[in-house]
Amino acid sequence: MRIIVYGSLRRKQGNSHWMTNAQWLGDYQVEGYDLYNLGLYPGIVAGEGRVCCEVYRIDATTLGELDALRTRGGEYKRQLISTPYGTAWMYIYQRPVVRSQQIISGDWLKKDSEN
Repeated sequence: MRIIVYGSLRRKQGNSHWMTNAQWLGDYQVEGYDLYNLGLYPGIVAGEGRVCCEVYRIDATTLGELDALRTRGGEYKRQLISTPYGTAWMYIYQRPVVRSQQIISGDWLKKDSEN
C-alpha cells in the first residue's frame, strides 16, 4: 500500500522517524487541496491549490501506527488519492482552518519563508 505525506512526516522533518520502514517512491503535487499551518504540523483540506507531497510504499504495521498518530480524536481522516505511483492514502484535516494560516506555496518546507 502507499501513503502521501505533506508535512512533518516528510524527509528530514520532525516526525519522519515514523517513515523509517517506508520506501520513498517519489515527489508529487496533489491538486485541489490547500495546506494550512497548524503550528507544529500542517493540515490539508479540499480547496483550489496544489500541495507538495512525497509518496511512499508502506506496510500494514506502519499504516496502523500512522492511523494512531493522525486519526486519534478525529483530527484527520484517511482518503484514497490517485498518484502516478498508484492510489495512495492521504490524511485530510477534519477541523475548521479559519484561524490557521494558509501556506500559499503548498509546500510545508517553505512555510517559514511565507511569514
